[in-house]
Amino acid sequence: MSIQETIHEQVTTHPVVLYMKGTPQFPQCGFSHAAVQMLNACGIDKFFSVNVLADAEIRQGIKDYSQWPTVPQLYVNGEFVGGCDIMREMYQAGELQQLLAKQAA
Repeated sequence: MSIQETIHEQVTTHPVVLYMKGTPQFPQCGFSHAAVQMLNACGIDKFFSVNVLADAEIRQGIKDYSQWPTVPQLYVNGEFVGGCDIMREMYQAGELQQLLAKQAA
């Protein structure tokens, strides 16, 4: 399976996926930490996460897959939502909570 196929399988078989630096329990950058905090604040405490620092092929592959240059990257129901800045804007507008409300139920 190619790295793109692996990523596609990850984002389409899990309702909420966060590609991040580190793990939800031990984020390795401030942006990943903020992304985890926003998910938790939306009632999402269990989600599929991928530590891009553990695999250089995934780290580059996710950037190619989304055509987005930075990590973290959030996917909900197979759709790319965005990185930390977009998550923050959506959270402040109440949009992230609405998007994730069905996942927390």
